[in-house]
Amino acid sequence: MIRRALALLVTLLVAGCARLADAPAEPAQGTGVGPITLAIGRDTTSYLKPLLDRWNRARPAERVTLLELPEAADEQRAQMVANLQARSDVYDVLGLDVVWTAEFAEAGWIVPLDRSLFPLDKMLSGVVDTAIYRGKLWAVPYLSNAGLLYYRSDLLEKEGLKPPRTWEELREQAKLLSAEYGIGGYAGQFLPYEGLTVNFTEAVASAGGSILSPDARRVTMDFDSASAALGFLVDGVKEGWIPREALTYKEEESRLAFQEGRLAFARNWPHAYGPATRSELAGRFGVTRLPGPDGPGSSTLGGTNLAISAYSKHQKSALDFIRFFTGYEIQRLVLTEGSFPPVLAELYEDPELIKRFPYLPVLKEAILTARPRPVTANYNQVSLVISSAVSDALNLTKSVDETIADLKRELGEVIQLGG
Repeated sequence: MIRRALALLVTLLVAGCARLADAPAEPAQGTGVGPITLAIGRDTTSYLKPLLDRWNRARPAERVTLLELPEAADEQRAQMVANLQARSDVYDVLGLDVVWTAEFAEAGWIVPLDRSLFPLDKMLSGVVDTAIYRGKLWAVPYLSNAGLLYYRSDLLEKEGLKPPRTWEELREQAKLLSAEYGIGGYAGQFLPYEGLTVNFTEAVASAGGSILSPDARRVTMDFDSASAALGFLVDGVKEGWIPREALTYKEEESRLAFQEGRLAFARNWPHAYGPATRSELAGRFGVTRLPGPDGPGSSTLGGTNLAISAYSKHQKSALDFIRFFTGYEIQRLVLTEGSFPPVLAELYEDPELIKRFPYLPVLKEAILTARPRPVTANYNQVSLVISSAVSDALNLTKSVDETIADLKRELGEVIQLGG
């Protein structure tokens, strides 16, 4: 009897997944019109008010209210998930990290969208793929992202050096500038959270490796590339050119450390560029692609996609808002007012914008060569396993070889549990 009950339960679960996979491609939104909310991480909101005011002036009956979520991606996801699991209608438009599409679609928390309503063919290659799951569009790209290396151009010029292109050049220059000027050499996002997962996967990709297969069904991490990547970071801590304080850094802490002149080099997202140009560091820094073992490395493809909550009562207004917010005018303001990378390709070719943001060609190249993270509904657990293991190695409590061996085993267990 118990066995039959379990078999029935499995059948129902499989049928539920099949229904989601076979969901119609056309929009699932109703006709609900009225006030809406935009739930998005506060690390991307400093410039938003004037942009939202444009919508609110034009549509006062469909006023959008900004709901700022925590800065860290992990905390943003946790807050969204708690809301959606409760089937709350508090959130209408969701600002999703690009790696959450599969999870949120699989869970039925967001609704499919009609591709023909959005200028997907005008967006950067690869960016649209982050919003697609099982052949359907579940969100619309709003911001793209790729990690960049920020460097003190004034100090490099004094020493007669060019920006580093390889790990060894970064190591030598970080050691030199740290000793010569009494500042930290290099930092990324090394606190154990999604940021550390990104920093590690970038290093692995730069070494020619990967973590999981694109469908997240196999662990593809090989010892040579993974140990080279982790060894590069661990050696930095051991040798002192990565300061111990950097092990507590998220995006904002690393941004401030570089902007305040406490670092010679920093890995960060493009949004750190604007504030630096308005600081005392203006005119004394530059950006380039992340280095790798033998030349420019690979970034992790990041960004934010806009999706509609399945529990929103005003899905028609939410859809119209997303169409407005991913149009040319707002996309241009995303760059000029927020220093965030837009998703429309033509903006990276605009001479006026390149003059104002000289790093645009480098950024475009970084985005186009960036590697996406695995598409899996179980991504959060994958990220937790990676960041925890890498943190142990950076804190020098476990060797590089032991960390890689344990990480490969633990990832295999996560994949098996995820089905």
